[in-house]
Amino acid sequence: MSLIVPRFDESVIVRSTDAEVVGRAPTTVRLLADSSATGGALSTQRVTLLDGADGARPHRHDRSAEMFYVLDGAAQFLSGDEAVTAETGDLVVVPPGCPHAFAAAPGSDADLLIVITPGVERFAYFRHLQRIGLGQATPESLLEVQEAYDTYFLQSRTWESARRAGEGP
Repeated sequence: MSLIVPRFDESVIVRSTDAEVVGRAPTTVRLLADSSATGGALSTQRVTLLDGADGARPHRHDRSAEMFYVLDGAAQFLSGDEAVTAETGDLVVVPPGCPHAFAAAPGSDADLLIVITPGVERFAYFRHLQRIGLGQATPESLLEVQEAYDTYFLQSRTWESARRAGEGP
């Protein structure tokens, strides 16, 4: 096991009013701190999902763990081969290489704090997703940047069934 020793000179303070917001309802992402701001220690964003909205389809990260803290509401998560529902105050941590996905639980909103560690430059990834949402890029264009963002998309019958059925566990 290797220890990441981040190298940055000053505390990172991001005021809510200064954070860039990408996307639009029902899915918005507030970009808080990217890897370059934290010396590679982490990257973090806040994702707000309205009324059962999808967050991220099944994928994995080979070089980073991902932490999801439910600030408010209820969210469905895929973690490996299991679909679970987490509610306000619950924490889900996914290790590197583990398939995962997330969405607001059916009929619920979800407000999530997401931390990826060690950090990966993610802000450009979320801007790319916004371009796809606006029709300025194709969904297939994500396949070209999977390695750059350590985000590898996969299929999951478990996730498809859970979303279709509108249930977690």
